Amino acid sequence: MADQIPPPVPIDDEIDLLALAKTLWLGRRTVLKTILICGVIGLIVALASPKEFVATTIMVPSGSDGSSKLGGLGGLAAMAGINLNTTSSSDLSPTVYPQIVASLPYQLELMKTPLNFSDRKEPVTFYDYYSGPQKENLLLKYTIGLPGIILSLPGTILTAIRGKEQEKTGLSEQMKPIELTNKQRDVRLVLAGLIALSVNPKEGTLTLTSTMKEPKAAAQLCQRAQELLQQYITEFKIKKAKVNLDFIQQRFDETTKKFETAQEKLASFRDRNKSVTLATARTDEERLTSQYNLIYSIYSELAKQLEQAKIQVKQDTPVFTIIEPVSVPTKKSKPNRPMILFIWLFLGGVVGIGIVFGKGFIEPLKNKWIE
Repeated sequence: MADQIPPPVPIDDEIDLLALAKTLWLGRRTVLKTILICGVIGLIVALASPKEFVATTIMVPSGSDGSSKLGGLGGLAAMAGINLNTTSSSDLSPTVYPQIVASLPYQLELMKTPLNFSDRKEPVTFYDYYSGPQKENLLLKYTIGLPGIILSLPGTILTAIRGKEQEKTGLSEQMKPIELTNKQRDVRLVLAGLIALSVNPKEGTLTLTSTMKEPKAAAQLCQRAQELLQQYITEFKIKKAKVNLDFIQQRFDETTKKFETAQEKLASFRDRNKSVTLATARTDEERLTSQYNLIYSIYSELAKQLEQAKIQVKQDTPVFTIIEPVSVPTKKSKPNRPMILFIWLFLGGVVGIGIVFGKGFIEPLKNKWIE
């Protein structure tokens, strides 16, 4: 028996609750049908949604602190004539760390992480796994994912837009030093949605999470992401000190060779002229001695600077305190099937009530339009 269309609800200054309740009661079948349909869809979505496991690690990067790291070494260095200059140090703001995780070099390196999946006999890299053919959930694909399939068919607007985007990738190497393939771009989008880094400025903690469909793979990806992040932060922080160390090391090596040569020349000259008292011999000896002393002073100063540069590199190297190490998750984070079903049932009730009350307003408009 079809639902009877109730008379339109009168629009007065006061809402007639009794009329609203009567309208809802007469259209109860429509509401129940809508709830039932949405409930079935919600059940399908809840059962077809893939499982997700989240692995988490929490760490605290310690900044450079010359007094705490060096301790009494500063006093000993001062006695040796080495100025450590620990008053200022270049630091990298923690707010930049999420940008490191989202950077292209970081993600390309993270794609090389070998992971263990239940459907693979041997470990496979993240890139190889997600760039190859995937087992699709046919139930989810041809229900919720049906609009995406239709839009991806040849001749649609979406495929035309994608074709134009692919044409834009043919840029010169000068304009785009790093050029990604279509597979790399797709895998990078997948990776960006699975890795997340949050910074707590007040507590100074970093929370890194990785989401995968299998618990062991999630833990492996999170562990590698943590190690890679520590490596990148360390390289950024010691970059300036490392360049300075390399420069001083090269100058020190060059001066060492000159110092050894001058030392050998002076010793050889003295051995050959032990009993010679000529003025020319003494002049040559004084000249060689002056050259030796000059090179020795430069050699000694560079040796001090070299030790100072090595200490500076150690000082700028950050120390990461792992508060929560990576562990294999035991419980899935998604899907929350009861919540999914409840949301769809609620949506069905809202849609059903909207249809019932909408009929009371739309039907008179149709009659007036016909008249």
